[in-house]
This record gives sequence, structure tokens and C-alpha cells, in this order.
Amino acid sequence: MLKVLKAYFRQQPEIHDILAADSIEDLLEQLEDSLVPHVMLLDIGLPGISGTEALPLLKEKFPTMEVIMLTAYEDVEHIYQALCSGATGYMAKYTPLPQLKEAVLEVARGGAPMSRGVSRKVLSHFRPTPTTHSELLTPRERQVLQGIIDGLSDKEISQRLDLSTLTIRTHVKHIYRKMRVNSRTQLLSQHLRGII
Repeated sequence: MLKVLKAYFRQQPEIHDILAADSIEDLLEQLEDSLVPHVMLLDIGLPGISGTEALPLLKEKFPTMEVIMLTAYEDVEHIYQALCSGATGYMAKYTPLPQLKEAVLEVARGGAPMSRGVSRKVLSHFRPTPTTHSELLTPRERQVLQGIIDGLSDKEISQRLDLSTLTIRTHVKHIYRKMRVNSRTQLLSQHLRGII
């Protein structure tokens, strides 16, 4: 893969000064003798020091260098670790060469490229989980709600929970307010539609 990448990028007129290394140790030796690249493609699964372990060290030593992880790992844990360690982009190894070139150019323009599958995982990881109205209820209000769903009257719920009818009515008012309903019928309708 390294030889293919090196040969491909050498043929691209908008990309200059290409370095290729089989390991982080080899890369660091090469960087001592040359200019620091603006953009680096870094594999997670390198021999010796892994790409993920090397990323914070590289960012500390070369803060202006942007790093795109190029890897076979597309699980949330690896993605998250790489992004938290300073990666600017995250591309799958199977990405076609023209798309990798575009990713490098995008980073050089200030972007943060990700493979489609990776960006979906990132979005789903950070997307808040939908909250149902019933999650806003206290445990006692949930017990009262279950009584309503079971078709019990306030008196029957009070007997089931060993509470006064007045206390049950207070809980019912709180449930109505939190669920944004005005009647048991509306409450049961929300239950049947899966809202609560």
C-alpha cells in the first residue's frame, strides 16, 4: 500500500515533497533531514509505535502538521481516540486514490475529511439519543402512569401504591403537564403511538 500511495502522489502536480515511511521511527529520522510536511497520512496499525500512540507526539513536535488517519479500523473507539489525539481527518484504507488525494487537498484548505462510513459513525456517536416524555417522569410518576395505562381509576391506583387519592391526583396533574396532555385519553393515545 505504501508504494502505491507514494507512486500515486508523486504523479499529482498539486502535491509536493512526498515522504514515505514504514514506521514512526523511520518517519522521525526522515523528518530530521527534511521539511515538515503540511499533511500526513498516518496508519494506525504500524509496527513498533502505533499511529495512534505516535499522533500526540507528532502533533506536539510538529504542531502545524495536519494528520489524516488512513486505516482499516472503522470502529467508534479507534475513530474517537484518533480525533481526540489530534487527527484532522479519518479515511478508510479502501478509499479510492483520487478521494485520498482530495482528502489531502481538503485538509490543506482547512477541512476535516472523513470516509462516508466513518462520518456516519461519528455523527451517530455524537447525536443525542431521543428522549421520550416518560423519561422526564419521576419513578413514582411512572408507577402512576402505569396504573393509568392499566386502566385503573385514581382510587385503584392509590390502593395499588398505598397512597392517598389526593396524592395520586397530584401525580396525575404532574404527568399531564410533563406529557403535555389534558386527559387520560390523550395520555393513552401517546402511549399507543409509542411516544411514552
